[in-house]
Amino acid sequence: MNIGNYTFEEFKQLAAGFHGYPAPGLLIGGYMVEEARVRLPEGTLFEAMVETSKCLPDAVQLLTLCSTGNQWMKVLNLGRYALSLYDKFSGEGWRVYVDSEKLKAWPEIHGWFMKLKPKKEQDTDRLFAEIEAAGATICSVQQIVIRSKYLGHSHMSAISECPVCREAYPLTDGAICRGCQGEAPYSVVHGSTGAGASLAGTGSAGVAGSVLSRPALRTVSAEEAVGQKALHDMTQIIPGETKEPAFRAGQELSVGDVCRLQQMGRFRVHVEDQVPGDEWVHENDAVAAFAARMAGEGIEYDLPPAEGKINFRAAHDGLLSIDLDALERFNLCPNVMLATRQSASLVDSGKDVAGCRAIPLYISRDHFSRAMAALGHEPLLRVLPLRKARVGILVTGTEVFKGIIQDKFAPIITNKVVALGSSVSGSLIVPDDRAMIADGVRSLLDGGADLIVTTAGLSVDPDDVTLPALEDAGLTDVLYGVPVLPGTMTLLGRIGTAQVIGVPACALFFKTTGFDLLLPRLLASDTITRKELARYGEGGFCLQCKACTFPKCPFGK
Repeated sequence: MNIGNYTFEEFKQLAAGFHGYPAPGLLIGGYMVEEARVRLPEGTLFEAMVETSKCLPDAVQLLTLCSTGNQWMKVLNLGRYALSLYDKFSGEGWRVYVDSEKLKAWPEIHGWFMKLKPKKEQDTDRLFAEIEAAGATICSVQQIVIRSKYLGHSHMSAISECPVCREAYPLTDGAICRGCQGEAPYSVVHGSTGAGASLAGTGSAGVAGSVLSRPALRTVSAEEAVGQKALHDMTQIIPGETKEPAFRAGQELSVGDVCRLQQMGRFRVHVEDQVPGDEWVHENDAVAAFAARMAGEGIEYDLPPAEGKINFRAAHDGLLSIDLDALERFNLCPNVMLATRQSASLVDSGKDVAGCRAIPLYISRDHFSRAMAALGHEPLLRVLPLRKARVGILVTGTEVFKGIIQDKFAPIITNKVVALGSSVSGSLIVPDDRAMIADGVRSLLDGGADLIVTTAGLSVDPDDVTLPALEDAGLTDVLYGVPVLPGTMTLLGRIGTAQVIGVPACALFFKTTGFDLLLPRLLASDTITRKELARYGEGGFCLQCKACTFPKCPFGK
């Protein structure tokens, strides 16, 4: 029985040349492809959906123009020996599958397909003869419509250079490529050369081996360790009292230490007399190198590390600033970690803000180099001091200007500004008049204000003209709308060198709003982008607790 324009023997040879050998599944697949294709109207532009990754995709590629490369064939591995050919626009088509009930009429095919016989007991000649004789009669056919989510082709995503291995990769995979995230299915021989063999000038192999790989270390019993030096810090934990190193790396162990080691559960220990070669980096050496790269302005830490760990602390009061992209890149690297407090948090001098660790006792030189490359050359952690701003407060609202209601906005803003070390250089009340608001802003700037805070007038009412009035006064670099509740209509911008923040009317009612999240960043002269504002969407929903504990709460975190 022919398969399309080929005799069975011709298709066997074609299959062998393409697949490596004439696989029975590929031969059956040839009949399945033709069974679906003859049911499509002539001239139909069709695509294919295959439900197994074994053999059947090759039959589609041999007999049609559909392939994974041109995205006209999709392989959705459901483990079923079935394929569908369908109109690429409407999704209407035909599904052909091997029917296990119909197989029973063909014992050799049935035994092979259902794996009832070991391969050595199968009669290959008889199997091929049955496949040719059976043709498509062992299949059943269904009329189908492909779901819309499978129609069409995915568009090429943005391509970038991985900051670790320097190879191109799709940005949708994350901050670094999936290979450098530990998914590479191979290890590069240490010292090998060639394109991509070195990491960003580090001279290390491009992609690491197993995340769980460890060097061979000399291990002895606690008794045998007497007179030898410990290879690493050993921690003693006394529940509710202490957790700290009882023995330090390089410390010579004495007879008196044996009992203490055993009380700690250390009946066997690593000793220094067999240190791994240069292809491995000790935890303390690794984390010290990471810390030197991570720490920036306002960050300090102590050396030497303990237990492969370093904690960072604030050198002065200020705003913690974290390069979140670098943090993600670093934590995607195998066998290392950095945990921090929330970026843009206010921190006190001497308080811990982050901790870094090399996870195993030794990490491969490759993993170490990859982590260093992921950090880049700019500090990851900084504490920015808050400047003492001269704040001009512009209260808008005709009802306040005319004295119909008492102004309560200026005291709220003043208290928040003063609490952060700044002062109010001037305060004005103006009606909802575009020209008067613009003039009020200019007056405050002329009075020496370098930070303008406007209140209300940012909503959708006809009298809300604060935004266009600010533009009249020279507002640029506008960011309007923040994904936080309350405070969605917060506005950020700049007039000349002066910063501007517009506070929506909700701040009159709610104790904490988006203003409280953004004011410290303005005072720290921290750059705020639309992307960074978008991140406030996670954690930007205030629970409006009866007793507000901000900033010791989830809001903005």
